[in-house]
Amino acid sequence: MYSSAHPRDYPACSGCSLCRLVCPMWRARRDPRFSPEGIAKARQNGAVAAELAEVLDACALCGACDPVCPENIALTDMIVDLRRELELPPDLAVLHVGYQQAAAGLSAAPAGALLLPGAALRADAGLLARVAALLGLRAAADDGADLAVALEIGGDIDPARKRRFLAGVEGRSLVVGDGLMLRWLRGELPGARLQGLGEALGNIPALRRRIASADFYVIEARAYHADQARLVAHYDGLCKEAGCAMNLDLQRIAVPPQASGYPGLRMGPSAEDLAQAGWMLHGHRPARVLVENPAERELLRRVTDVPVLHLAELADA
Repeated sequence: MYSSAHPRDYPACSGCSLCRLVCPMWRARRDPRFSPEGIAKARQNGAVAAELAEVLDACALCGACDPVCPENIALTDMIVDLRRELELPPDLAVLHVGYQQAAAGLSAAPAGALLLPGAALRADAGLLARVAALLGLRAAADDGADLAVALEIGGDIDPARKRRFLAGVEGRSLVVGDGLMLRWLRGELPGARLQGLGEALGNIPALRRRIASADFYVIEARAYHADQARLVAHYDGLCKEAGCAMNLDLQRIAVPPQASGYPGLRMGPSAEDLAQAGWMLHGHRPARVLVENPAERELLRRVTDVPVLHLAELADA
Protein backbone atom coordinates (compact mmCIF):
# COMPACT_ATOMS: atom_id res chain seq x y z
CA MET A 1 0.00 0.00 0.00
CA TYR A 2 3.01 2.28 0.20
CA SER A 3 2.69 5.39 -1.96
CA SER A 4 5.34 7.29 -3.91
CA ALA A 5 4.89 10.21 -1.50
CA HIS A 6 5.89 7.95 1.43
CA PRO A 7 8.06 5.18 -0.08
CA ARG A 8 9.83 4.00 3.10
CA ASP A 9 8.92 1.35 5.66
CA TYR A 10 9.61 0.81 9.37
CA PRO A 11 13.37 -0.09 9.06
CA ALA A 12 14.01 3.59 8.30
CA CYS A 13 12.67 4.74 11.70
CA SER A 14 15.45 6.54 13.61
CA GLY A 15 13.49 6.91 16.84
CA CYS A 16 13.26 10.71 16.69
CA SER A 17 9.82 10.62 18.42
CA LEU A 18 8.35 13.48 16.38
CA CYS A 19 5.32 11.34 15.57
CA ARG A 20 4.48 11.14 19.26
CA LEU A 21 3.85 14.88 19.39
CA VAL A 22 0.79 14.55 17.16
CA CYS A 23 -0.42 11.05 18.04
CA PRO A 24 -3.79 10.80 19.85
CA MET A 25 -3.06 7.36 21.31
CA TRP A 26 0.30 8.54 22.69
CA ARG A 27 -1.26 11.61 24.25
CA ALA A 28 -4.00 9.50 25.87
CA ARG A 29 -1.64 6.86 27.32
CA ARG A 30 1.89 8.28 27.52
CA ASP A 31 3.13 4.80 26.73
CA PRO A 32 5.83 4.64 24.01
CA ARG A 33 4.36 1.41 22.69
CA PHE A 34 1.23 3.34 21.68
CA SER A 35 2.80 5.45 18.97
CA PRO A 36 3.92 4.97 15.36
CA GLU A 37 7.51 5.09 16.59
CA GLY A 38 6.76 2.33 19.11
CA ILE A 39 5.25 0.14 16.40
CA ALA A 40 8.18 0.76 14.04
CA LYS A 41 10.74 0.01 16.75
CA ALA A 42 8.88 -3.14 17.77
CA ARG A 43 8.93 -4.29 14.16
CA GLN A 44 12.66 -3.55 13.92
CA ASN A 45 13.10 -5.91 16.88
CA GLY A 46 11.10 -8.70 15.31
CA ALA A 47 7.59 -8.14 16.68
CA VAL A 48 4.77 -9.54 14.55
CA ALA A 49 1.27 -8.14 14.08
CA ALA A 50 -0.33 -10.46 16.67
CA GLU A 51 2.01 -9.12 19.36
CA LEU A 52 0.99 -5.54 18.48
CA ALA A 53 -2.77 -6.17 18.25
CA GLU A 54 -3.74 -3.89 21.17
CA VAL A 55 -1.69 -0.99 19.80
CA LEU A 56 -2.89 -1.47 16.23
CA ASP A 57 -6.50 -1.43 17.39
CA ALA A 58 -5.94 1.79 19.37
CA CYS A 59 -4.71 3.73 16.33
CA ALA A 60 -7.28 6.20 14.95
CA LEU A 61 -5.63 6.15 11.49
CA CYS A 62 -5.81 9.96 11.61
CA GLY A 63 -2.60 10.22 9.55
CA ALA A 64 -1.09 13.00 11.67
CA CYS A 65 2.19 11.10 11.94
CA ASP A 66 2.87 10.97 8.20
CA PRO A 67 3.62 14.66 7.49
CA VAL A 68 5.96 15.04 10.49
CA CYS A 69 8.12 11.96 9.82
CA PRO A 70 11.59 13.19 8.74
CA GLU A 71 12.39 9.75 7.31
CA ASN A 72 9.35 9.89 4.99
CA ILE A 73 7.96 6.60 6.30
CA ALA A 74 4.40 5.68 5.35
CA LEU A 75 3.42 5.19 8.98
CA THR A 76 -0.35 5.02 8.49
CA ASP A 77 0.05 2.55 5.64
CA MET A 78 2.33 0.48 7.89
CA ILE A 79 -0.45 0.24 10.48
CA VAL A 80 -3.18 -0.50 7.91
CA ASP A 81 -1.06 -3.29 6.42
CA LEU A 82 -0.34 -4.79 9.87
CA ARG A 83 -4.06 -4.81 10.68
CA ARG A 84 -4.59 -7.03 7.63
CA GLU A 85 -2.34 -9.65 9.25
CA LEU A 86 -4.64 -9.93 12.28
CA GLU A 87 -7.60 -12.29 12.42
CA LEU A 88 -10.84 -10.32 12.43
CA PRO A 89 -12.97 -10.72 15.58
CA PRO A 90 -16.30 -12.43 14.79
CA ASP A 91 -18.36 -9.24 15.04
CA LEU A 92 -16.09 -7.37 12.64
CA ALA A 93 -15.97 -10.33 10.27
CA VAL A 94 -19.79 -10.28 10.09
CA LEU A 95 -19.73 -6.51 9.57
CA HIS A 96 -17.18 -6.87 6.78
CA VAL A 97 -19.24 -9.50 4.98
CA GLY A 98 -22.36 -7.36 5.29
CA TYR A 99 -20.71 -4.40 3.59
CA GLN A 100 -19.32 -6.68 0.87
CA GLN A 101 -22.76 -8.14 0.17
CA ALA A 102 -24.35 -4.69 0.06
CA ALA A 103 -21.78 -3.55 -2.50
CA ALA A 104 -22.16 -6.60 -4.74
CA GLY A 105 -25.39 -5.43 -6.38
CA LEU A 106 -24.41 -1.79 -6.90
CA SER A 107 -23.82 -0.48 -10.40
CA ALA A 108 -21.50 2.31 -11.51
CA ALA A 109 -22.97 5.81 -11.74
CA PRO A 110 -23.56 7.52 -15.09
CA ALA A 111 -20.70 9.52 -16.55
CA GLY A 112 -19.65 12.80 -14.95
CA ALA A 113 -18.28 14.21 -11.70
CA LEU A 114 -19.36 12.33 -8.59
CA LEU A 115 -19.82 12.68 -4.86
CA LEU A 116 -18.66 9.59 -2.92
CA PRO A 117 -20.49 10.32 0.34
CA GLY A 118 -19.13 7.73 2.75
CA ALA A 119 -21.21 6.09 5.45
CA ALA A 120 -21.30 9.02 7.89
CA LEU A 121 -22.81 11.38 5.33
CA ARG A 122 -25.07 8.73 3.77
CA ALA A 123 -26.56 8.02 7.21
CA ASP A 124 -28.09 11.52 7.24
CA ALA A 125 -30.30 11.67 4.14
CA GLY A 126 -31.19 15.32 4.61
CA LEU A 127 -27.57 16.39 4.99
CA LEU A 128 -26.55 14.27 1.99
CA ALA A 129 -29.20 15.95 -0.18
CA ARG A 130 -28.03 19.39 0.99
CA VAL A 131 -24.37 18.57 0.26
CA ALA A 132 -25.15 17.16 -3.20
CA ALA A 133 -27.20 20.27 -4.06
CA LEU A 134 -24.50 22.67 -2.85
CA LEU A 135 -21.83 20.88 -4.87
CA GLY A 136 -24.08 20.26 -7.88
CA LEU A 137 -23.01 16.60 -7.92
CA ARG A 138 -24.71 13.24 -8.17
CA ALA A 139 -24.12 11.04 -5.12
CA ALA A 140 -22.79 7.65 -6.24
CA ALA A 141 -24.71 4.62 -5.02
CA ASP A 142 -21.42 2.74 -4.91
CA ASP A 143 -19.09 4.94 -2.87
CA GLY A 144 -16.75 2.10 -1.89
CA ALA A 145 -18.05 1.82 1.69
CA ASP A 146 -17.05 -1.85 1.82
CA LEU A 147 -13.50 -0.94 0.78
CA ALA A 148 -13.30 1.84 3.38
CA VAL A 149 -14.46 -0.56 6.10
CA ALA A 150 -11.86 -3.10 4.99
CA LEU A 151 -9.14 -0.45 5.26
CA GLU A 152 -10.39 0.57 8.71
CA ILE A 153 -10.61 -2.88 10.29
CA GLY A 154 -7.93 -4.74 8.36
CA GLY A 155 -10.27 -6.81 6.20
CA ASP A 156 -9.22 -8.31 2.89
CA ILE A 157 -10.05 -6.42 -0.31
CA ASP A 158 -11.09 -8.68 -3.17
CA PRO A 159 -8.94 -7.80 -6.23
CA ALA A 160 -11.90 -8.13 -8.62
CA ARG A 161 -14.01 -5.82 -6.46
CA LYS A 162 -11.16 -3.33 -6.29
CA ARG A 163 -10.78 -3.32 -10.09
CA ARG A 164 -14.52 -2.91 -10.59
CA PHE A 165 -14.76 0.04 -8.23
CA LEU A 166 -11.70 1.84 -9.59
CA ALA A 167 -12.92 1.34 -13.17
CA GLY A 168 -16.17 3.05 -12.21
CA VAL A 169 -14.50 6.19 -10.82
CA GLU A 170 -11.29 6.49 -12.84
CA GLY A 171 -11.11 9.59 -15.02
CA ARG A 172 -13.83 11.43 -13.10
CA SER A 173 -13.68 14.44 -10.85
CA LEU A 174 -14.50 13.14 -7.35
CA VAL A 175 -15.48 14.67 -4.02
CA VAL A 176 -14.87 12.05 -1.33
CA GLY A 177 -16.62 12.16 2.02
CA ASP A 178 -14.55 9.48 3.76
CA GLY A 179 -11.00 10.60 4.57
CA LEU A 180 -9.54 7.10 4.62
CA MET A 181 -11.09 6.35 1.23
CA LEU A 182 -9.68 9.63 -0.09
CA ARG A 183 -6.22 8.63 1.08
CA TRP A 184 -6.55 5.23 -0.58
CA LEU A 185 -7.78 6.73 -3.85
CA ARG A 186 -4.83 9.14 -3.96
CA GLY A 187 -2.55 6.11 -3.94
CA GLU A 188 -4.57 4.06 -6.43
CA LEU A 189 -5.40 6.91 -8.86
CA PRO A 190 -2.47 9.34 -8.54
CA GLY A 191 -3.57 11.49 -11.49
CA ALA A 192 -7.23 11.76 -10.46
CA ARG A 193 -9.01 15.02 -9.61
CA LEU A 194 -9.86 14.42 -5.97
CA GLN A 195 -11.15 16.64 -3.21
CA GLY A 196 -12.21 15.93 0.32
CA LEU A 197 -15.70 16.99 1.33
CA GLY A 198 -14.45 19.77 3.62
CA GLU A 199 -12.25 21.32 0.96
CA ALA A 200 -14.99 21.15 -1.68
CA LEU A 201 -17.58 22.80 0.57
CA GLY A 202 -15.05 25.32 1.86
CA ASN A 203 -14.43 26.50 -1.69
CA ILE A 204 -18.07 27.54 -2.13
CA PRO A 205 -18.07 31.35 -1.72
CA ALA A 206 -21.55 31.47 -0.12
CA LEU A 207 -20.39 29.07 2.61
CA ARG A 208 -17.02 30.74 3.13
CA ARG A 209 -18.77 34.04 3.79
CA ARG A 210 -20.83 32.46 6.57
CA ILE A 211 -17.80 31.29 8.57
CA ALA A 212 -17.34 33.83 11.37
CA SER A 213 -14.47 34.86 13.61
CA ALA A 214 -16.34 33.49 16.65
CA ASP A 215 -16.53 29.98 15.13
CA PHE A 216 -14.27 27.02 15.90
CA TYR A 217 -13.63 24.97 12.75
CA VAL A 218 -12.86 21.24 13.10
CA ILE A 219 -10.95 19.81 10.14
CA GLU A 220 -11.46 16.18 9.05
CA ALA A 221 -7.97 14.97 9.74
CA ARG A 222 -7.72 11.94 7.48
CA ALA A 223 -8.48 13.99 4.37
CA TYR A 224 -6.21 16.78 5.57
CA HIS A 225 -3.21 14.56 6.20
CA ALA A 226 -3.69 12.73 2.91
CA ASP A 227 -2.73 15.96 1.12
CA GLN A 228 -1.40 18.18 3.89
CA ALA A 229 1.24 20.13 1.97
CA ARG A 230 -1.40 21.50 -0.40
CA LEU A 231 -4.26 21.85 2.07
CA VAL A 232 -2.30 24.02 4.50
CA ALA A 233 -2.74 26.85 2.00
CA HIS A 234 -6.48 26.17 1.70
CA TYR A 235 -7.06 26.37 5.45
CA ASP A 236 -4.69 29.29 5.90
CA GLY A 237 -6.76 31.23 3.38
CA LEU A 238 -10.02 30.21 5.04
CA CYS A 239 -8.74 31.21 8.45
CA LYS A 240 -7.45 34.58 7.27
CA GLU A 241 -10.72 35.42 5.55
CA ALA A 242 -12.94 34.46 8.47
CA GLY A 243 -10.64 34.97 11.45
CA CYS A 244 -11.99 31.79 13.02
CA ALA A 245 -10.06 29.36 15.19
CA MET A 246 -9.16 25.96 13.72
CA ASN A 247 -7.84 22.72 15.17
CA LEU A 248 -4.39 23.35 13.72
CA ASP A 249 -1.50 23.57 16.17
CA LEU A 250 1.88 25.22 15.62
CA GLN A 251 3.04 22.28 13.51
CA ARG A 252 -0.05 22.62 11.30
CA ILE A 253 -1.37 19.21 12.32
CA ALA A 254 -5.07 18.48 12.71
CA VAL A 255 -5.95 15.92 15.37
CA PRO A 256 -9.64 14.89 15.48
CA PRO A 257 -11.73 12.60 17.65
CA GLN A 258 -11.70 8.94 16.66
CA ALA A 259 -15.41 8.88 15.75
CA SER A 260 -16.27 6.43 13.00
CA GLY A 261 -19.20 6.92 10.67
CA TYR A 262 -19.68 3.21 9.94
CA PRO A 263 -22.71 1.71 11.66
CA GLY A 264 -21.60 -1.22 13.79
CA LEU A 265 -17.91 -0.35 13.73
CA ARG A 266 -18.11 1.64 16.94
CA MET A 267 -20.91 1.36 19.46
CA GLY A 268 -21.05 5.04 20.37
CA PRO A 269 -18.27 7.34 21.57
CA SER A 270 -15.77 5.97 24.06
CA ALA A 271 -14.44 7.91 27.06
CA GLU A 272 -11.26 8.45 25.03
CA ASP A 273 -13.23 9.93 22.12
CA LEU A 274 -15.04 12.33 24.45
CA ALA A 275 -11.79 13.33 26.16
CA GLN A 276 -10.21 14.01 22.76
CA ALA A 277 -13.15 16.17 21.70
CA GLY A 278 -12.98 18.11 24.94
CA TRP A 279 -9.23 18.56 24.55
CA MET A 280 -9.73 20.18 21.15
CA LEU A 281 -12.09 22.78 22.58
CA HIS A 282 -10.09 23.45 25.76
CA GLY A 283 -9.46 27.17 26.12
CA HIS A 284 -11.95 28.10 23.41
CA ARG A 285 -15.39 29.65 23.95
CA PRO A 286 -16.73 29.74 20.39
CA ALA A 287 -20.20 30.86 19.35
CA ARG A 288 -20.44 27.75 17.12
CA VAL A 289 -18.42 24.68 16.24
CA LEU A 290 -18.23 23.85 12.52
CA VAL A 291 -17.28 20.36 11.35
CA GLU A 292 -16.50 18.67 8.05
CA ASN A 293 -17.22 15.12 9.29
CA PRO A 294 -20.86 14.33 10.24
CA ALA A 295 -19.69 11.66 12.73
CA GLU A 296 -17.66 14.28 14.60
CA ARG A 297 -20.70 16.57 14.71
CA GLU A 298 -22.55 14.10 16.90
CA LEU A 299 -19.53 13.52 19.13
CA LEU A 300 -18.79 17.21 19.69
CA ARG A 301 -22.40 17.84 20.62
CA ARG A 302 -21.72 15.63 23.64
CA VAL A 303 -19.00 17.91 25.02
CA THR A 304 -20.22 21.45 24.34
CA ASP A 305 -23.42 23.42 24.80
CA VAL A 306 -22.84 25.68 21.77
CA PRO A 307 -24.35 24.81 18.36
CA VAL A 308 -22.35 22.24 16.37
CA LEU A 309 -23.02 22.46 12.63
CA HIS A 310 -21.81 20.58 9.62
CA LEU A 311 -20.26 22.94 7.09
CA ALA A 312 -23.13 22.33 4.65
CA GLU A 313 -25.63 23.47 7.28
CA LEU A 314 -24.20 27.00 7.08
CA ALA A 315 -26.29 27.42 3.94
CA ASP A 316 -29.38 27.55 6.18
CA ALA A 317 -27.80 29.23 9.22
